[in-house]
Amino acid sequence: MATPSALETLIELATKETDEATKRLGRAIRVSEEAQQKLAILQQYRDDYAARFQETLTTGLTALSYRNFQLFIEKIDTAITGQQDVVRSTHQKVADARMAWQACERKRMSYDTLAARAKEKELQKENRRDQKAMDEHASRITFYKR
Repeated sequence: MATPSALETLIELATKETDEATKRLGRAIRVSEEAQQKLAILQQYRDDYAARFQETLTTGLTALSYRNFQLFIEKIDTAITGQQDVVRSTHQKVADARMAWQACERKRMSYDTLAARAKEKELQKENRRDQKAMDEHASRITFYKR
């Protein structure tokens, strides 16, 4: 089994790695949320623009204005499609970062378990030494009392 100092070093390294993975996961979540917000803004903007287009249709519209509205809505739809791709990509990055964090956390917890077992084993050895010393002391007392 590894020496306690080596195990402590491994635990420190695993903790640092887990901390970094946590930061990466946090950044990925933040980027994903921002992408989702941008998508919502684009969708809201498209809905508002489409409503304005419908209002304008009731009052009358030239052919050029009608075509301009259509082209702009198409551009907004293209932007929305692109942003949906970005959102999917960021969701995948969040999933990847979460899996990496979980792997780091499992490794750290494994080292903690090994350290706990090593401490328990050392405690058992110490208890056996203490018990042996107590038994020897008791047998000496018994021997000299005879």
